[in-house]
Amino acid sequence: MGLVAVDSRQQQQQQQLGGGIGRVKDFSREKDRKKKQQRPSRRTKHVSPTHETKPPVLFVGMIASRSPTSNRAFGFGLVHTDADVKTSLLYCCRVIAKITVKPRRWSAYGSPPENYLEATTACVRNGTMASTPCSSKHRGPCKESNVASDLLPGMQIGDHLVSSEPCVRILTRSCREPIPYDQPMSSSENMDFVGRQKRFDPHWPLEAVNQGLQKGEVFQATFRVNAHNTLESYCTIDGVPVDIFISGMPMQNRAVDGDVVAVKVDPPPLWTRLKASAGFSNNSATAENNDPLTEVSEAISGKLKLKENDVANLANDHFHGRNASPFLEKELRKGTASPSGILHQEATVLINGSQKNGHHSVHGPSKEDRPSESSSVGKLCKNIADFPLKRPTGKVIAVLEPSARRDAVVGFLNLNPNLCLVGSHQKDICSGKSLAPFAYNEYIWLLPTDPKFQKMMVRVEGLPDAIRKRLDENDLTIEKELVAARIVGWDVECPAPEAQLLQSFGRGGEMEPHIAAILFENSVCLTEFSAEALSCLPEEKWEVPVEELELRKDIRNLCVFTIDPSTATDLDDALSIEKISKGIYRVGVHIADVSYFVQSDTGLDMEAQVRSTSVYLLNRKLSMLPPLLSEDLGSLVPGTDRLAFSIFWDINLSGTCLDRLICRTVMRSCCKLSYEHAQDIIDRGIDVEGHADAGFELPHIYGPFEKGDIIESVTLLHELSKALKEKRFSDGALRLESSKISFLLDDCGIPYDSVLCERKDSNFLVEEFILLANRTAAEIISRTYPDSALLRRHPEPNMRKLKGFEAFCGKHGLELNTSSSGSFHHSLEKIKDKLKDDSVLYELLLSYATRPMQLAKYFCTGDANVDEDDWGHYAMAVPLYTHFTSPLRRYPDIVVHRMLAAAMEAEEMYLKAQSSKGEVSRVQRDRCFTGIHFDKAVAESVLGQQVLSAAASKHRVPCAESLCDVAAYCNKRKLASRHVKDAVDRLYMWILLKNKEVLISEARVVGLGPRFMSIYIHRLAIERRIYYDEVEGLMVEWLETTSTLVLNFFPNRCAQRRWSPSKFRPLEDVALLVSPCDLMSETTEASSPTGDPDPAVFPVTVHLLSTIPVALHAIGGDDGPLDIGARLYVSSYFK
Repeated sequence: MGLVAVDSRQQQQQQQLGGGIGRVKDFSREKDRKKKQQRPSRRTKHVSPTHETKPPVLFVGMIASRSPTSNRAFGFGLVHTDADVKTSLLYCCRVIAKITVKPRRWSAYGSPPENYLEATTACVRNGTMASTPCSSKHRGPCKESNVASDLLPGMQIGDHLVSSEPCVRILTRSCREPIPYDQPMSSSENMDFVGRQKRFDPHWPLEAVNQGLQKGEVFQATFRVNAHNTLESYCTIDGVPVDIFISGMPMQNRAVDGDVVAVKVDPPPLWTRLKASAGFSNNSATAENNDPLTEVSEAISGKLKLKENDVANLANDHFHGRNASPFLEKELRKGTASPSGILHQEATVLINGSQKNGHHSVHGPSKEDRPSESSSVGKLCKNIADFPLKRPTGKVIAVLEPSARRDAVVGFLNLNPNLCLVGSHQKDICSGKSLAPFAYNEYIWLLPTDPKFQKMMVRVEGLPDAIRKRLDENDLTIEKELVAARIVGWDVECPAPEAQLLQSFGRGGEMEPHIAAILFENSVCLTEFSAEALSCLPEEKWEVPVEELELRKDIRNLCVFTIDPSTATDLDDALSIEKISKGIYRVGVHIADVSYFVQSDTGLDMEAQVRSTSVYLLNRKLSMLPPLLSEDLGSLVPGTDRLAFSIFWDINLSGTCLDRLICRTVMRSCCKLSYEHAQDIIDRGIDVEGHADAGFELPHIYGPFEKGDIIESVTLLHELSKALKEKRFSDGALRLESSKISFLLDDCGIPYDSVLCERKDSNFLVEEFILLANRTAAEIISRTYPDSALLRRHPEPNMRKLKGFEAFCGKHGLELNTSSSGSFHHSLEKIKDKLKDDSVLYELLLSYATRPMQLAKYFCTGDANVDEDDWGHYAMAVPLYTHFTSPLRRYPDIVVHRMLAAAMEAEEMYLKAQSSKGEVSRVQRDRCFTGIHFDKAVAESVLGQQVLSAAASKHRVPCAESLCDVAAYCNKRKLASRHVKDAVDRLYMWILLKNKEVLISEARVVGLGPRFMSIYIHRLAIERRIYYDEVEGLMVEWLETTSTLVLNFFPNRCAQRRWSPSKFRPLEDVALLVSPCDLMSETTEASSPTGDPDPAVFPVTVHLLSTIPVALHAIGGDDGPLDIGARLYVSSYFK
């Protein structure tokens, strides 16, 4: 398609393209040129010399023309007319509205309307037009038009028209600042669609960003990329309940996932319009493939999903071959829907929460809780509430804080010598298997394994010597190795970031290279402990010093024992119980006093802070502290004297704490129990005399204690833990925990099978007292040091996603109340009883119920950015919570230990001061700082402030500013350790499937549509998709009204496809076909049933939440990122 001109004086002629107001001519065709020569010329209207002649106006639009091979074609064209501006504007809008878009034709520029505007900008900047070829007949360099433009009125394609001003123009969709037309443009801003081009806008200087932040025109946000579509990204602004949608590469402006960016939000009239609800809808045909659970994203503690996904952009789903609603496809065919104007459903109210009587409620904010409308965030929130049917959009204008992920990229090299580069680096290299052209090429591709990263360019001359040598030797196996790289830059003219290769991990199909890559990607420290850190440790034969015995409470005569996993070596918590009176027991939780060994500001302390947390793999551990401390001197090894922090509570049988005492102690564990030992005692009901089965044995017991003492203690602790648990949930706590997969390893550490594990009573026994200890520590440190306490908060869930999940449950007859954490928990318990015969469905619902939850975070109480109303823990339903019980593997626990030590020290100093005045009786009865009743008057008194300050200085309690940094860093490291665990679990699952080749299992259909289905495999606790569109011989029938799918197989059916018949996939990609004869022979030969489900039979009828047989297999390894594929398991005689 060539240049197209429109003469507004020919309005009465035949209209083209669905009703343009003038005649459209295509000068690229010889026929049009001949017709023009044959037509008689018309007289031009005379213009009086006294009137100023209007200059010609140049517009850019999408002009459709037909070709012999296709009735759909498109490209950029010129609309040239001397008519008035308004008429021409209307014409361009009508032309563009009528265009028919072909999927998969768009490049990395994102949604088409933004492309049009970018092209318009390039043309007008220098008064030129770069024509783009429309069909395969027009390839090669584009030529510029010599038609100049004197004026470009402001316009917005696909949205409401923007008022035109005679001397301004609008450059991009998201950057709406008018620029005077007479402002000169540099030659570097000239754009050519093929050669050297400016693909991105320059980042704003820091001074301009700061001014924009102060004026409220720019917002600081965290940049996130959609893993399923890198052209879609989101910016999270603190205080704004809805993410800002960033569509396309130009709008992302070279930001990388995890960057802290400056984003400019579009005015509300330019936001994308919502066309359909996506997920959790009562409509049978939702826009997101009838997937009722798509919107639920983000995970709570323990299992973090790489998603952090919002609903995918519906228009981009259409362009990239994913399912879109029939309504959307119909509107796109008509041309009445703008692809970029169809987006996700969003919340129409602001989200805030309150805490009342321990119950965390979720509701719209009160008037005083809303952000001030005078602030920029308040104005943005008001606009979001005023435009409930639109999604806010924007553009990244600067990267304020580069993500640490830029320095930890993992991927595969692509040695394709046809790498197309831009500008002066563009090479014309012929294809071939030989690597000889690399001696002349400057770049090769790096394909990251993380789908949130773009592919990257690696400069050949910067490769490590070993890799460069292999390239020179034509070693093709380098493409099968995992490599590490870091992003070194991204120029405005480069289509992809430039990366520098660091090292090679090894073959991508082996386990150890992948584990090394996972640790590198998450910046896990693998080096040995420094000599400076090791010099801070005592000798290996260390014993408790005499002075510590004098200063601490001696509880070595108390029956104390540990309950941990059987393979645990870092034993940092122990339990004890003794009867005080009838119905009242004194329970003790004893935590290893690691802060005694890890003194503040020492080499060991600094290294522990850098590592922040221990990282656990399936067959090894990367400790935060040296093994001498974490597994010996600091570990509560049975039969040895150890230093500890101890908290004692006097608790009655109803779970009420009557009194408490916290002190530093010297203890000696008498036994190391495993969870299995404790569970045996609970299940078998062994009496206190120790009468049990002959096969039942306990580990060695040290000291004067006997088997009956251990059994009695475990039994009593179990009874009290049940009372505490019942009380905690009655106070509004929420439990969202599903079965977790556990792998069975052989002697070489290779997984050979997997099982689903559920927590048992012995786990809950320990958990209840651990939670009680953490709550107690939080109360003490937050009251004594209200401006510098390290706590842990859990924000309320995402309201939109939570309400969507509630609507889905209601649609299927499951009543769910999410108004508070307590109501949420009780509703789930009722659903569990209702689904007692369908445990798989309940596990599925429970898994999705966790996804609206946000992550718990460490924070400092002196942080001005965290309001006191937000200190609470939603899942625990408590106002204050922290981590105190695992100092051997978590650095924040060591900080909390120091704060507790300072609080106890201040209390002792105050007692001594009062004792000298003869006023000790009251404070001895009620301990002012650590007792169950806190004396606020004492803490705020002059003497109280003096002793608290002196104790904080002695124990090196950090200031609020330093503690905020520690909390932020620990949050990052804890999140990284979770990513490691999840990635290693996926790796082991992939290896298991690779060794099995095919795993047959049952799956539950959780999403259904005409192009793909989403399935949940309970056996592996994973979710996958099966795409069945465009498959050779497979007939797909989608019954929209009943949400029913029917698949049938016709092996002799000839595939006919309008666009590319060769792209039809074979049936083997979608289904594993087995012959009934083979099944019968296998059943006859098998000595025992395998337990695998029977295959389905064509035609296959599928409903939402139905159960289907599937075949799972491993994907990738040596030739790409690891993944797990799923196919239908079907029996057919046509095999």
